[in-house]
Amino acid sequence: MEWLETVPAVGVYLLVGLVIGLESLGIPLPGEIVLVSAAILAATQDHINPVVLGACASAGAIIGDSIGYLIGRKGGRPLISWAGRKFPKHFGPDHVAMAEEKFDKWGMWAVFFGRFIALLRIFAGPLAGVLNMPYWKFLIANVLGGIVWAGGTTALIYSVGMVAEPWLKKFSGLGLVAAVLFGIGSFVVMKRRAAKAAAQREVSQAKPVDAMAE
Repeated sequence: MEWLETVPAVGVYLLVGLVIGLESLGIPLPGEIVLVSAAILAATQDHINPVVLGACASAGAIIGDSIGYLIGRKGGRPLISWAGRKFPKHFGPDHVAMAEEKFDKWGMWAVFFGRFIALLRIFAGPLAGVLNMPYWKFLIANVLGGIVWAGGTTALIYSVGMVAEPWLKKFSGLGLVAAVLFGIGSFVVMKRRAAKAAAQREVSQAKPVDAMAE
């Protein structure tokens, strides 16, 4: 993996900020995988500054979520319906229903904690706008969530990477594979939860119909 040493630091910072920003805006991209991989890279390559990396990731998360909020506020429900047709695996009815359920239950905390959950990370900004959450509430949760998630993830992975630096330098490919598997695993868990929530809704909707039939 010697080629990683040739990647300019500025390119890494911009890539991380851009991918996380687009994901936060509502485009299904692997932001967490990119951030974890970049943090591992920072731990094994001297030219990547983890502080700058965390700052760029935080900025991308905050700016992307804010743009997503504005788009959701202007686009409303038709935007969610359009996204469902374009990206049924990410914005299908089951996923939207689950995200709305979390927003109804947690309010602005759904924006904060949604940053740590793969599926909600895509929905948080646009859905907060669609549901007309007051912007000041959204902004507080967005800024805090973006900094804690992006900065915390960078610090954690970088710290672990520094401890395991000799191993990572020797098997850096395995480290990146582990990061990819982690991101895929978190997404699969959320998909299963969405399917389970959909099944529960179908059962609850069927009960009143059965009762009326009786």
